[in-house]
Amino acid sequence: MTSGYESHIDRLIREAQEQGQFDNLPGAGKPLPDRGELYDEDWWVRSLAQREDLAGGIPPTLRLRREIEDFPATVRRYRTEERVRAAVAELNDRIEHANRGHVEGPPVVLRPLDVDAVLRAWRGRAGSGRP
Repeated sequence: MTSGYESHIDRLIREAQEQGQFDNLPGAGKPLPDRGELYDEDWWVRSLAQREDLAGGIPPTLRLRREIEDFPATVRRYRTEERVRAAVAELNDRIEHANRGHVEGPPVVLRPLDVDAVLRAWRGRAGSGRP
């Protein structure tokens, strides 16, 4: 037995179905994205970046964080201790600037690099003959 009452929403849905507005929608018959994967708390950031095509638009504070992570590989290419010291000083200036909130992007608290530790690692690589 069916009820004679049809809500406004139900009527709109029924009419749209009859007009074929739900036919051939993108993704029809496909599984939901990320189904069965582990939960990622940053899912919304990745989704936004993909949807808005922000792959190249990484905020400067996050680029700085990545640069710090890659810094050991960067200084391996330098030939002189003076060049390594200058690179550490320049990076530490930018870290201080970012820590004070003068750089666009999410706030960060980054530890300045210890020039002596960087030099020890650089000398160790240079003395070992490894690239």
